[in-house]
Amino acid sequence: MSEQAVASPEISYVNHDTGGTKRLWQVFWILSFVTIVELIMGFGLAKHWYGDPIKNHGFILFIKGAICILSLAKAYYIVGVFMHLGSELRNFRMTIVVTLVLFVWFIIAFLSDGNSWKNMRNTRGHSMPDETEQVAPAAKAADTKE
Repeated sequence: MSEQAVASPEISYVNHDTGGTKRLWQVFWILSFVTIVELIMGFGLAKHWYGDPIKNHGFILFIKGAICILSLAKAYYIVGVFMHLGSELRNFRMTIVVTLVLFVWFIIAFLSDGNSWKNMRNTRGHSMPDETEQVAPAAKAADTKE
């Protein structure tokens, strides 16, 4: 007796055929709305930026943060819908999301560390005396002869 292999359905299979063009238009309008809000915020930022950036510093940071959050939400929505990540298993989605978050964190950490090294190099890291404190070689030679 030979056992025949039984085909099993894919574990992460979800019927993607729900909504058709209605779903596509819904995604189109949501992404269009978020993009228009981002543009309005960006143009408002430009208006306040060139007005008085020191006076409006808190407002400018708020707008920049809101634009970043909207961009990340839009990216997540695009990946979830068009790349079909939204219909995958939760563990698979978390594998991708956690990796991406760690990658962004590494970039921020390396840029911060590089900036710190640049600042220490420009100030010599307080490990060497300033040029004004250094004794000229001729004066040093005269001190040793006496």
